[in-house]
Parts: sequence; C-alpha cells; structure tokens
Amino acid sequence: MLSGASLLLAQDASAPPAASGGSGEPATAADQAGSDAEAGRILGVIPDNKIVPSTAKGEEPLTPRAKFGLALKDSIDPFTFVLAGFYAGVAQWSNDYHQFGQGASGYGKRFGAAYADQIIGNYFTEAIVPTVLHQDPRYFRMGSGPKLKRLGYALTRTVVTRTDKGRRAFNYSEVVGNGIAAGLSNLYYPRADRTAGETSEKLGVQVVSDSAFNVLLEFWPDMRRVILKR
Repeated sequence: MLSGASLLLAQDASAPPAASGGSGEPATAADQAGSDAEAGRILGVIPDNKIVPSTAKGEEPLTPRAKFGLALKDSIDPFTFVLAGFYAGVAQWSNDYHQFGQGASGYGKRFGAAYADQIIGNYFTEAIVPTVLHQDPRYFRMGSGPKLKRLGYALTRTVVTRTDKGRRAFNYSEVVGNGIAAGLSNLYYPRADRTAGETSEKLGVQVVSDSAFNVLLEFWPDMRRVILKR
C-alpha cells in the first residue's frame, strides 16, 4: 500500500495540473465521482464499504442501523474469511498460540480465533462505539491536493475522525473499539497468551494496519489509473 503511495508521490512533479478527458477538457466533478465509484472492490477483491468519495457533498450521517449494517457487511464479506485464513496460516507456520496444537485441528482453532478478531473488531469500531459516541466510522477521501498531504491525512484518520455532526474529533471508535476487541480476545486465546503485553500488541498491530488500509482507500483510484491505465 505504502509503495503504491510512494509511486504516486514521485509523480507529483511531472503530473499535469488538471486531469483531462478524451476531449481535452478538464475533468468535472461528475467525472471524478464516476472514477471514485467505478472500482467497486480494490484490486477486485478488497471491499471498500467504508469509503466516502471525495466528491460527496453534504453526506448524511449514518443511522445506528446503518452502522450495524456496515459492520455486518464487512464481517460476512468473503475477503474477511480469506484474511482470517491468512492470519491463521501465518500463526500456524510460526506456531503462535502453541496450545492450539498443529494439524487441521490447530489450524481450525487459529482460524476461528482470527475470524472472531475480525468480527468483534468490526462491530466495536464500526457499530457499537460509533453509535454510543455519535462518530462516523467511514473513511472520507480527500481525493485531491498534494499527495504528501493526502498521505498524512490518511495515516492520521485512525486518531482523527468525523462526528455525526461533521465535526473533527479524536477517533475513540478506532482506538477504544480495537482496545475492547483486543481485551475480549483473551476469552478465546490460550491462557498463556492472555497477557497485557499480548493485548497491547494486538491493539497496536490493528491500529497500524488500519492506518495502512486508509492509505489504500485514499490512493486506490489514483493507483488504478497509474497501474491499470484506467
């Protein structure tokens, strides 16, 4: 993700001041809106359910029902199962949570734990905490401007978010939500791994990975145009 962003940053000096369509006219807001919406899935596989296009104006806040719907959508997406399977495979290969054992049984336990991490994290960061504290769990693309500024914006959205009233606020949904999820994981991971250090590490890894994912959400339309030429 960060490598793709770096590629785009390097192009700033040679990029034209305004995008043009096939007719040579500057791209309109409608053109950009179509570009934002066109991808559907990032790289064809990664869901972008949380993204709000840069051209969206006066975006209505999500209702509590919509926030829970977002968490459900992310939790049952096929990519979530793939991601849990990947994490379980890495843990099995390095024999993390060794009390789970090896073989199919050990992998199944690791997969179940990894998938539970995904579900609990989704509900606390996208539904429960955002509903209680009236915060918006979506990612609002900046979409234009200096790419270095956009990179900084994307990386800081894990600590800065938007309230339902459109104001800036500390991102309790991300930090507190993932903290609660990391704490609850102690209920199903082996006793030997239920330490404060392990819980803090899970929180840190999740926040850092969410920051990297925000970079992908911010720059994917640009990366798609550079890499896929469309």
